[in-house]
Amino acid sequence: MSNPVKVQLLLPLLVLSLAMSGCGFSKKDKGEELETDEQELYLEAQNSIRSANYSTAVGQLELLESHFPFGAYAEQAKLDTIFSYFMQSDFESAGAAAETFIEAHPQHQNVDYAYYLKGLASYESNRGFFDRFLGAPEYMRDVSNARRSFGEFKEFIEKFPNSLYAKDAQLRMVHLRNIIARSEISIAEFYLTRDANVAALKRASAVIEEFPKSDAVPDALAIMVEANHKLGLDKSADDSLRILTLNFPDYPGFNANGELVLDYASNLEDKSFLSMVSFGLLGNKPLPPPLRTTTADTSIEP
Repeated sequence: MSNPVKVQLLLPLLVLSLAMSGCGFSKKDKGEELETDEQELYLEAQNSIRSANYSTAVGQLELLESHFPFGAYAEQAKLDTIFSYFMQSDFESAGAAAETFIEAHPQHQNVDYAYYLKGLASYESNRGFFDRFLGAPEYMRDVSNARRSFGEFKEFIEKFPNSLYAKDAQLRMVHLRNIIARSEISIAEFYLTRDANVAALKRASAVIEEFPKSDAVPDALAIMVEANHKLGLDKSADDSLRILTLNFPDYPGFNANGELVLDYASNLEDKSFLSMVSFGLLGNKPLPPPLRTTTADTSIEP
């Protein structure tokens, strides 16, 4: 929000004069007169956003939408509303507003921003889950919300691979992928400690099949070695060990003699999750939506 946000000229000045002909138009708002024009109301909302008064901005933007539903700033106001909800940590409202915008304007030039913020709202709503994930392993048994966020980012990237926000979404997907895969590993390890070897094998295999690029793959292979061995499936155990040895020769489960030593009795809290929080993304804020309307020669300065 530190750079000027310029309004793109899309229609001739004749259309501009028609669009702005409602200047000074008054309507009732909860019994009170609204005596302002569309542009002025939008500029007030922008000032609120720049001052981080997001709750006030939401009210102003909703007022603008209700009084000028077909105006030059109507669609932009909807994007700004998503952003403002997000910035005041109302992730549920941000996600709902993004979904509404996508349904109403599937071909809008900035609909990629709505998809991105939809996924980002789900991602941030999981932050409490992620915090508990690092300190309380029992919470790792339900990663449904993380899977939802992963799916939303995946849909966004598939639809808009060249979007300005695609790179950030990809990095967040890496983070989510490792979270989900590590959760599956923790469950597989739990099963091994209870000699539920078939269940452990299924969980480990799922990690390799669904998240082959996750940092949990070496652990999944090690679990497959032990689970297959306990089940008397020596050939499968040897195959898994061979793959682990060839692809991850520095795996910490190997001792000085190159032998695989497995121990799943240790506390999962002691494991390092640095690779899952090393992207420098968790504290980032999204960019404000790009401003494009059908008005002309209007620059919004910070």
